[in-house]
Amino acid sequence: MKLWEINSSEIEGDAQSVMRLGTQYQISNGYMGYRGTLDEYRSEQQVGVTIAGLFDQVGDAWREPVNAPNGGYTSVEIDGSPVGVLTSEVASHRQRLDFHRAEFERETCFKLGTKRVTIRSKRFLSSVTPNLCVIRFSISCDQDAKVVVRTGIDGKIWDLNGPHLVDQVFSKNDDALLVNAWTQETGQQLTVAEALHCPFGKEVYEVEDQLNLRVIEWETQAGEVYSFDKYFAVVCEKDKLGESVPRTALAIAREACRQGYDRCLRDHQQEWAERWLRSDVVLEGDDDAQLALRYSILQLLMVAPVRGSGNSIPARALSGQVYKGAVFWDTEMFMYPFYLHTNPSVARDLLRYRIRTLEGARRKARSEGPGFRGAFYAWESQETGDDACSYFNVGDPVTGRELRTHFRDKQIHISGDVAIAFWRYFEHTGDDSLLLEGGAEVMLECARFYASYAYFKKDKNRYELLDVIGPDEYHERVNNNAFTNQVAKETFDIALKAVEHLRATYPEFLEELLSRLDIESELVEFAEVAKLLYVPRPDETTSLIEQFDGYWKLRDATLEEVKGQLVHPNEYWGAGQGVAVPTQIIKQADVVMMLTLFRDRYDAKVKEANWKYYEQRTEHGSSLSACAYALVALEFGECDFAYRYFLKTAKVDLEGNYKLYAGTIFIGGSHPAANGGAWMTAVFGFAGLQVTERGLSITPRLFKKWKRMQIPISYRGEQFVITITRREVIVSSSPKNRNTHRVLVAGREVTCSPGSSVLTEIQENALEGAC
Repeated sequence: MKLWEINSSEIEGDAQSVMRLGTQYQISNGYMGYRGTLDEYRSEQQVGVTIAGLFDQVGDAWREPVNAPNGGYTSVEIDGSPVGVLTSEVASHRQRLDFHRAEFERETCFKLGTKRVTIRSKRFLSSVTPNLCVIRFSISCDQDAKVVVRTGIDGKIWDLNGPHLVDQVFSKNDDALLVNAWTQETGQQLTVAEALHCPFGKEVYEVEDQLNLRVIEWETQAGEVYSFDKYFAVVCEKDKLGESVPRTALAIAREACRQGYDRCLRDHQQEWAERWLRSDVVLEGDDDAQLALRYSILQLLMVAPVRGSGNSIPARALSGQVYKGAVFWDTEMFMYPFYLHTNPSVARDLLRYRIRTLEGARRKARSEGPGFRGAFYAWESQETGDDACSYFNVGDPVTGRELRTHFRDKQIHISGDVAIAFWRYFEHTGDDSLLLEGGAEVMLECARFYASYAYFKKDKNRYELLDVIGPDEYHERVNNNAFTNQVAKETFDIALKAVEHLRATYPEFLEELLSRLDIESELVEFAEVAKLLYVPRPDETTSLIEQFDGYWKLRDATLEEVKGQLVHPNEYWGAGQGVAVPTQIIKQADVVMMLTLFRDRYDAKVKEANWKYYEQRTEHGSSLSACAYALVALEFGECDFAYRYFLKTAKVDLEGNYKLYAGTIFIGGSHPAANGGAWMTAVFGFAGLQVTERGLSITPRLFKKWKRMQIPISYRGEQFVITITRREVIVSSSPKNRNTHRVLVAGREVTCSPGSSVLTEIQENALEGAC
């Protein structure tokens, strides 16, 4: 099991370690996330039950997701003395996250005089019933003792910019506990209901200090283990599960209690077994890398939105309220590829979120500048698609002043990132139904936005994109950022390709769409802008691509030099006056990100030259950065570097090696985009998997420590398993597949029919860039 779990014996000593462990050991099921905190913890220890898609704003503070009351609260007294890591002497402690079934477990032994008391608990968020959490709590003592357990629902909620739930009502409904509350902004009702199966003890009902409790007393026998099971349900008005939110929550909790712990766990575990079958990547010969990659895959599997919910994945997943619970470009560029290649139905749901929020993107385009048309997607998108990003988005820790940033109004590449994801879904799956659902409309509206933003420079006979921010956020309001311009050009191209596909296959639908959008006359303009849009090209001598106009004129400083100018360690390096602004030091992969996204458009010489130039000038101040550098490094044989950065990406939450503050803004929490980047580095990089016009292509660069790599892949609606060793590649097609596929393996085309396995021998280290 060592490759399927993480363990810790650490007892948190400060707020930072509480935050780190709570993030590392979180569990989620797409509907809610439950931080990896202990049963007796309260809001001061950052307990969080974060609900997907439910937002609230208090006054002028940032609008953010809502944390629900904690239905998993339990505290213990032995012979009148409280027992817990905050109050008692700990003899031993272990907490564990089980990857197989996304289950959090703790076991703590306490010293109370001559007595030893052991508390164990296990909890999981049901993968079958999204609103449900199931907990088994156990107590044993090596001597007879009087035990008092207080267990129920904690209404004292940890909020960053709250309180978001008001008018809390604590009650008991026959055998169940209830907490009802309402959000401040829209008055949405939220209910937590808790049912309990406890076969021992005397129970009384109690409300104290915002705790809705059952108090259970009994006399323990030495060495006996006493276990009870808790089932709590969280239901929101937005879920639309029934006429009454409290009645629905009660029904879910009671039904789970009726079925029992073992049945709930069995159903949950069966679903998780199927998820792992579709997505587990085996790295034989390297336990460190295997564990880190599995942890990353676990995080991605846990945060996939509930089917039909209309939600996407926030930048910090469901680990708390950081970054306002908003959806960034992280989702389409870093997380989405995992789902597209393992479970396209989830990828489809992520894109449906962008269809659902198209009106918000249109509103943003109209509001951000005169003459802007089409869809300008939110930099920080919540449930409506309106931008949650503020113009003053970072605080200065030295002066306390808010700094004007241009993340909201100048990061225009977000629209193209979204459009590209739609087209890649069509290319990968062959399924064009999403184009009819709204995908084609999204692409056309994104192209329309870029056409309205582009500036025609007559003396050079070209279109330019002026006053933008690229992925490197330390340099704002620049002209002709290479990444942004390439993304915009691609948006025009794929929008026109979508039109041609619809014209050939669904002409009546296309006619209605073009008429409804009143956009047909603009298609000629799209083609012209696509043809004439300036995209910085590699220098003929150096092969270097200038990140944006004037970048070469900035001062060429070292990272150490720039760090040495900081007055405060949390100081933001950008925002007009930051220490990196006058220099070539960048926050994260920018040109290199472009080389990753458009890998077929640049040769190895260009990739190597730009990688070597920009890497030493990159702070990697974002968890998104390392994977892009790893992927490009593999294109020209820098395997050791790629491996280090693969581990850096995969371990970002395991090692807690990330920034907690940008200026004065707290940015802790999980990093699902880095988890996606780790998967991409393994599968696109080391395995060399690519989808081309000819089909699947595999150009393996197996790392020297790895003996075998095995990858399940979904392609064109069918399932394959790819096995790579140093000498051979085996492509296995599921017996359930219906079609025969051509696969390019190390430059050689093979044919794979349903139920067959095709072995291709390769010469070790013969491939360009091989490891």
